[in-house]
Amino acid sequence: MDVEFSEEQQEIRRALRDALDKQSDSPAVRAAMATEHGYDAKVWRRLCDQTGLAGLGIPEEYGGVGFGFTEVVIALEEMGRALFPSPFLASSVMAASALLHGADEGARTEYLPGIAEGSLLAALALAEPGTRDLAAIALPATATADGGYRLDGVKTHVVDGALAGLILVAARLDGETALFAVDADAAGLTRTALPVLDQTRRQARLDFADTPARLLGTPGAATEKALERVRQLTEVAIAAESVGGAARCLDMTVEYSKIRVQFGRAIGSFQALKHRCADLYVALETSRSALYYAAWAAAEAEAAGLDVDPAAPGAGELALMAPLATTQATAAYRHLAEEAIQLHGGVGFTWEHDVHLYLKRATTSALLFGPRTRQRERIAALAGI
Repeated sequence: MDVEFSEEQQEIRRALRDALDKQSDSPAVRAAMATEHGYDAKVWRRLCDQTGLAGLGIPEEYGGVGFGFTEVVIALEEMGRALFPSPFLASSVMAASALLHGADEGARTEYLPGIAEGSLLAALALAEPGTRDLAAIALPATATADGGYRLDGVKTHVVDGALAGLILVAARLDGETALFAVDADAAGLTRTALPVLDQTRRQARLDFADTPARLLGTPGAATEKALERVRQLTEVAIAAESVGGAARCLDMTVEYSKIRVQFGRAIGSFQALKHRCADLYVALETSRSALYYAAWAAAEAEAAGLDVDPAAPGAGELALMAPLATTQATAAYRHLAEEAIQLHGGVGFTWEHDVHLYLKRATTSALLFGPRTRQRERIAALAGI
């Protein structure tokens, strides 16, 4: 495993960091999260046009840039550092991955170019009330006499579900797991924005009442494999965002410790604070190591495809490393954000300081796929513990 980034990958990081420093600074983030949809459509459009951000991991044949998942992880790390409010996770990672792995060629050809361009925003609806377990998906789909399909039921905690133009829905068709596409203006679909702790990432409840839907791909084992891969990739994506955000929290804390003077000296010169910052650095680097291992496994698994032997390099390791990386990274992220607030003293508790925004992102990211205890149970089962 080579953990060194290529010059091209380092250039991607530099270009994105420069763009985000200019267009997603603190005032821009606060202005975006105060809007109805929680992001700035003009900034999103500009970044997509200038950097190809939305299509970074989408193959060129579907209008994307054609990079691998490693480059997507680099982008997510930088977006997490800037706390960039955008549809990237929901549309370009979750929905795009579901289409690439779980849809038919016609659907990929129809939907992916718009997602890659950034003009079509998509969302993936997995969770249902009371559960976020893929095996517990129960929303029923029924076939109609005219060859179509209808959905009835509820999906909840759908990331960007209230603003997406395309909804991909996991449902049950004759007892089999199936993936469907639903237009945002479809009859019988009611979208309700949920109150969220993290205003930089919106979630919604979707109610389906005899809602027309288009079947994507083949129901059954193929769709189950596809959704499992989507979950794994999303977990690595969350880990990448978390590492970026945690690194920013540590940077802010170290910088503050150099300029805050107490008892006639910078507080960063006190040994007790040095020790705490050193511990935070260790937690951050441990998470970064887990992330990069998971990113390597994801890239290897993506190159091999879904039908490869689960024990093959990359494929089997991704199943284990994805939840491990996200639990490690989100726990470290929250810890670093909490410590940053403490070490900033009184100013750290104020609305005007940005640290609380990172704490909110850390808290909600840890729960996107259910409680951390459930993820650790998966890790233990996969590791044979």
